[in-house]
Amino acid sequence: MKAVILAAGYGTRLQRDVAADSSGRFAHLAGTAKPLLPVGRSALLSLWVRALTAARCVDCIHVVTNAVYHAAFEEWASHFTNVKILSDQTTSNEGRLGAVACLQLAVKHFNIEDHVLVIGGDTLFKEDFSLKKVKERFNELQAESEDSCLLLSYQCQEEETIKYGILEVDSDLRVLCMKEKPLSAETQSRRACPCFYMFSKKSLPLLENFLEEKKEAPIEEKDAPGNFVSWLIPRKPVYIHEISGRFDVGNLPSYIECDLYFRETLQDVESYMV
Repeated sequence: MKAVILAAGYGTRLQRDVAADSSGRFAHLAGTAKPLLPVGRSALLSLWVRALTAARCVDCIHVVTNAVYHAAFEEWASHFTNVKILSDQTTSNEGRLGAVACLQLAVKHFNIEDHVLVIGGDTLFKEDFSLKKVKERFNELQAESEDSCLLLSYQCQEEETIKYGILEVDSDLRVLCMKEKPLSAETQSRRACPCFYMFSKKSLPLLENFLEEKKEAPIEEKDAPGNFVSWLIPRKPVYIHEISGRFDVGNLPSYIECDLYFRETLQDVESYMV
């Protein structure tokens, strides 16, 4: 299995918050890509590399970034032997390719013909999350069908459904559909889906099909990777693995919450997410 970490975003909300903060406490974050933000004692992305390496669930980690942050990611990656950086060549948020196109870019550039673990570069999980357990569940599903893919899911609050992709599942935890940011009255499910997907190698050719189908669509339909997941669900068996929650570093308050947790609450950084 290969890992592809999506890190080509421009962090516009966070950078606006940093610029508007009058305290000056967070001025050092200006111009830093979200995946490289200091969280606790290391960069956010370093926590993923440490866990992926310790869990031995992938044999290579590919990180897709943009031209603006490419040099910073190359510098960061120079401390790891199993990380490869790829630039999508874009220079602005307005010109971004979108997450699905970035995933396809990595698959083609690195000639990936293996299962792929896709991770959002601004996401971390709570301490109950275990890469080894997720990989075990994926292997069980693969033994039943080589088409099977796996998503994560956690319970969100009723008022939060309009912020996330919400999964509806059957009694076997197979996904029936994903509703993108529905009103709470539009679904009984409260299963939010973070950007962490295990795609079978048999599903990878469908990336090109999706992008071809959406080539004339606005960037919003190709940007969020959940759009591909929604499209995939009727075409391949997709299941969920349940977790307790996540950190989603989207703005300054969410970054502060995440950083505080890793400074003061995290019990064991060595076993975290392994």
